[in-house]
Amino acid sequence: MRELQIGKNDAGQRLDRFIGKTLPLLPPALAQKYIRLKRIKVNGRGSARDVRLSEGDVLQLYVNDEFFDKPSEENVFLTLFRPQLDIVYEDENLLLVNKRPGMVVHADETEKVHTLINNIQAYLYQKREWNPRGENAFAPALCNRIDRNTGGIVIAAKNAQALRIIDEKIRSHELQKSYLCIAVGRPVPPEGRIEGFLLKDEAKKLVTFYRRPVPGGKTAVTLYKTLDTRGELSLVECRLLTGRTHQIRVSMAEIGHPLLGDGKYGDGAVNRKYRETRQALYAYRLAFDFQSDAGPLEYLRGKVFTVEDVPFRRTYFA
Repeated sequence: MRELQIGKNDAGQRLDRFIGKTLPLLPPALAQKYIRLKRIKVNGRGSARDVRLSEGDVLQLYVNDEFFDKPSEENVFLTLFRPQLDIVYEDENLLLVNKRPGMVVHADETEKVHTLINNIQAYLYQKREWNPRGENAFAPALCNRIDRNTGGIVIAAKNAQALRIIDEKIRSHELQKSYLCIAVGRPVPPEGRIEGFLLKDEAKKLVTFYRRPVPGGKTAVTLYKTLDTRGELSLVECRLLTGRTHQIRVSMAEIGHPLLGDGKYGDGAVNRKYRETRQALYAYRLAFDFQSDAGPLEYLRGKVFTVEDVPFRRTYFA
């Protein structure tokens, strides 16, 4: 519990508005709840949220210490009162979340608060599975990431040991990630392998596909299989043998079948025809295909997790 005394410059303010200014990390909805539950008191007694404070009043705040910190990128998760997560699977070590298209995984120049990692950290904090003040350095972290406009399964580690193991399994290709996408046209052959070299232009945030090695280019191998075709659109499953930036988008465009809705590598006329502004790409399946010992995560060996509700499949291939 902490106490605050109302000074001359604070007098006259409503209780809830004063709390909002004094504790910016405390979500307004949670502040209102604390006032109702009398965890925020005025002169030792419960109070209405709209009471006007007077000089000399003493507030008793039964609020976690974290909410008294100054706002920073590290504690912004505290401002999320109702985390928005679609949980595919959860245990004491891992959280698998179905990220919807449009959400960024980490803070960037367009979004600082409503990111996937902030929602995950808020969720675990509110479940009391993670206390940032009880840790020296570790915070729940993402093991993989996907683009803002791509949806699908993202892995979050709840502890440092799980993070190290999953990172190693990803590097050794012992996690198999499969994607669904809608390609424009009918791939020929309907099933195949796309292999080449990808070179990323950091300034333009564009990736170029090359059939032969180029300086700075990275090997990219993608397996694809056509699952269904309707008109000029094909539902395609892709599996990555390497994990490169924009790999599926660039590789499918290279063979003449760009993804529907892809504004960087796609067909603008087709995208406008279907009114699609996001690439139709979803990381819908994750398999724990361990080839070596996974220690405390061995129980996941052979487990497969799938997202059944892929929005664009429901729209075009229901």
